[in-house]
Amino acid sequence: MSRRIRLDSELVRRRLARSREQAAQLIEAGRVSVGGQLAAKPATQVDTASAIVVSEAAEGPDYVSRGAHKLLGALKAFGPRGLTVAGRRCLDAGASTGGFTDVLLRNDAAHVLAVDVGRGQLAWSLQTDERVTVMDQVNVRNLTPDMVGEPPTLIVGDLSFISLRLVLPALAECAAEHADFAMLVKPQFEVGKKRVGAGGVVRDPELRAQAVQDVAEAAQTLGLTVRGVTASPLPGPAGNVEYVIWLGKGEGAPPVADLAAEVERAVAEGPQ
Repeated sequence: MSRRIRLDSELVRRRLARSREQAAQLIEAGRVSVGGQLAAKPATQVDTASAIVVSEAAEGPDYVSRGAHKLLGALKAFGPRGLTVAGRRCLDAGASTGGFTDVLLRNDAAHVLAVDVGRGQLAWSLQTDERVTVMDQVNVRNLTPDMVGEPPTLIVGDLSFISLRLVLPALAECAAEHADFAMLVKPQFEVGKKRVGAGGVVRDPELRAQAVQDVAEAAQTLGLTVRGVTASPLPGPAGNVEYVIWLGKGEGAPPVADLAAEVERAVAEGPQ
């Protein structure tokens, strides 16, 4: 007997999408049709007996989550300046569904430690990849070198509901000498609740710049070098503008010539 169910859930049930998040991406990209009609909303109720078709992507690979494009943007910005992935042991802080982990593997990372405070969120294709070690139910703030084992040479992170200033000390301690960090700065979790606008969005460019500057200064107090800042090409779910900060550990990591100017440029060039 057929029944009605949300379209995004039905796509997952039929294994046409890895997760509801990916299902929503497919729908928003205009790639899902129900009964011959293009679907518009993930929450649309559909009959489980309906004919559902997912068309092929016009270009580019499908990643396990939209968050992948945040790291892709950082690699595009920082790659020409020396940020590499191939052959490196990596740590993905706040892995969630695995968008960043997916990008790392597709760029030939040797191994990825996928760390998340939740459980069972990582896409199955990544959980079963021999290059991935899943570390579920682990608060990044509590990471220790013993938990990590062989120190990662590249740490990436997309964390929510916590300031990067609180997690950088643990990550820096776990990182290998001469490690790189590509961390997403989310102003809504850096400026303090009283300075966040309606809907949880930080709209003031000066506040966003200050958020990045605060994270940069916290990193410097840990002995890390700020090597670059760029705006994420993909806003957060509520429309928050986010930034990726590239940090280096150890001697030989050249800092940006003018940090204030680098932050100002990233804010000016990013979404307003």
